[in-house]
Amino acid sequence: MKFNWLAAFLVVVLAGSATAKLVVGVEYGDASQAIPLRDPGAVMRRAAEDFAAKEIQAAIKGSGDECHLFPVERSWRTKTDLTIRLLINGEGFPPALAAGKAAKLAGPQSYSIRRLTEPATIVVLGEDVAGVIYGGLEVAEAARAGRLQQLADSDGKPYIERRGIKFNIPLDARTPSYSDGGDSAQANIPEMWSEAFWTEFLDEMARQRFNTLSLWNLHPFPSMVRVAEYPEVALADVKRTTQKFDTTFKLTGVDMWRKPMADHLETVREMSIEQKIAFWRKVMAHAHARGIEVYIITWNIFTYGTDGKYGITSAQDNPTTIDYFRKSVRDLILTYPDLDGIGVTAGENMQERKDEYAKEKWLWNTYGMGVVDAKKQQPARKVRFIHRFHQAGMKEILDAWKEYPNTFDFSYKYSVAHMYSMVNPPFGRSMLAELPKDKRTWMTVRNDDIYSFRWGDPVFARAYVKNLPGPDKLAGYYMGPDGYIWGREFISTEPEEPRQLVIKKQWYSFMLWGRLSFNPDLPDEIFRDALARRYPEANAAALYEASCRASRIIPQITRFYWQDIDLKWFPEACISHPSYKGFHTVKHFVEGKPMPESGIYSIAQWADRAARGDAMQQMTPLQVADELTTHAAATLKLIDAFAVPKDKELRLLLGDLRAMAQLGDYYAEKIRGACELAMLTKDAKASHRDAAIAHLEKAVDNWEKYARTATAQYRPQLLTRIGLVDLNALTEKVKADVEIAKTWK
Repeated sequence: MKFNWLAAFLVVVLAGSATAKLVVGVEYGDASQAIPLRDPGAVMRRAAEDFAAKEIQAAIKGSGDECHLFPVERSWRTKTDLTIRLLINGEGFPPALAAGKAAKLAGPQSYSIRRLTEPATIVVLGEDVAGVIYGGLEVAEAARAGRLQQLADSDGKPYIERRGIKFNIPLDARTPSYSDGGDSAQANIPEMWSEAFWTEFLDEMARQRFNTLSLWNLHPFPSMVRVAEYPEVALADVKRTTQKFDTTFKLTGVDMWRKPMADHLETVREMSIEQKIAFWRKVMAHAHARGIEVYIITWNIFTYGTDGKYGITSAQDNPTTIDYFRKSVRDLILTYPDLDGIGVTAGENMQERKDEYAKEKWLWNTYGMGVVDAKKQQPARKVRFIHRFHQAGMKEILDAWKEYPNTFDFSYKYSVAHMYSMVNPPFGRSMLAELPKDKRTWMTVRNDDIYSFRWGDPVFARAYVKNLPGPDKLAGYYMGPDGYIWGREFISTEPEEPRQLVIKKQWYSFMLWGRLSFNPDLPDEIFRDALARRYPEANAAALYEASCRASRIIPQITRFYWQDIDLKWFPEACISHPSYKGFHTVKHFVEGKPMPESGIYSIAQWADRAARGDAMQQMTPLQVADELTTHAAATLKLIDAFAVPKDKELRLLLGDLRAMAQLGDYYAEKIRGACELAMLTKDAKASHRDAAIAHLEKAVDNWEKYARTATAQYRPQLLTRIGLVDLNALTEKVKADVEIAKTWK
């Protein structure tokens, strides 16, 4: 047989081409931006492009192909199989794009992705810094999924304009935040002054499409500015206290600093006020280079850190205090050119007065006039102001702030303290009805439900986002807790070194909220694919479903057993602050009420109707219990089918899902036991007592399983506004429910 040299050659060539790496070049930057860059805006643009380019490069290399970065390069390269060109609107616009593939930019944060064939090029055109980052991240995601060669033309714009993180920031023991009376705050004080922390945190925010960082502190000025007229107030160094916190602190922040704490201070960073200012300027500049706005929001009137210097007190009628606050606000704005806005709370330490020192007059004369003073020196400066609609009235606010020179927004606690409840909470309707047509509001989306566990249900998150008010009413939202710090985690029994950022530990949750807030129509496949890439040894479809099922348990229990503010309810432990109810017993459940407009009967309502034989027209407590059981059983069945993971993070994720399922089983039996006790009150049949005891004994068994699972991964911690969370120690409280049933009258 004659040897076919041509066929052999083709086999070799085709085999080689099948395994050849795709060579990609990422070009970005304008030739006029040659380093060193002098224009701050050019520096910011270059940093944003560089971030997007490196995200694309990492994704392409991770998929096994080759990628090179070519900054400050206008020419279209021919040495690559594919070129990706990153452009901010107006910089290096390619003629081929203008000729036939026009972009459809739609305002701030928008982007267009266009594919050109000659030469092979993907153009990412961003309206601004955020737009080029988000477009670049879209390309990176396609590369990770192996879809880069099939990437089609697309356009993106934000569904919600501002998507934020609410961060109660523990700057220093002497300038505490509202959450400083807990373990996570004290552990995180050093991290707040770490450049590495903020770089990692802000980069992760950008990846998940968050574009607003709100930093909340009772009185941040001594740790952030030197006020010319009050120079001795500025604090050197960063300190925290070694004195143990407890549950005796008041719940309004008024004694977050106690004099004995001064005898137990330790220095965790040696920094002058000038070094602190340089630090925060760098943090805010990095935020802007990631398309993230920065706001500082305070409660009032707090003067922590001043130590009474110059006669400063928290008295509302102290003229020195008014002058000090006014000048502090002025200098905060002048000191930080990248600070986008400030916000205030008309509480928790203000008096109701009707004179010249009334709340809103005080706030205008301090914060409002501070902004006015700053704008006299910087007339073009824009300072968005956020006034919380909390302990304040609409008319009084509008009357006092009618002369504010820039954008003036409101802020409202959308789900009170529990975002993981209903997707359409009813509480903000009256405020929205009062809202003037020329004003908008931020929604404070408070997560005081889930601190430990890795939550993830795109169905819930998507519905929640779509139920937020429309753009004519909504300025944006910021999401976060009051009882826990979203810094680094310090409760893991298997910690990373350095400790993992909460935003990275709970990456899936933050991905859901950030990505769906930018585009709520993203298909669930995006999230299943993300789980598959993160946990390659797992069955991604099963993991996705298990996460959804487990994550529906806490929202269900919280909308059934509604306790509005954070100090009243922490569902991970069935507790509230000791000054409220402490552990919530089965008796509390019998007496409890569902969330308004939840469509669920309370146990008392259900028992009344059942005793009369009335038809049930809403969800009953027993149906709630059955739903909890169904979600728990589905979760456990799915995760029990997994082999023991080799990957530590996957193992811990499965542990979190198991814990939430076992918690659901606990609450289901507790609700059933409470229903039997309610019926016992109606007809005094001993069978109800026997059934209640049986259900509550099962609840004890489920709690013990839950405590074992959760405490294998998390150590006990003291939470601000809740107290000590020690699941094993709470077992005795759980067992006491059985005794309550035995003696129920």
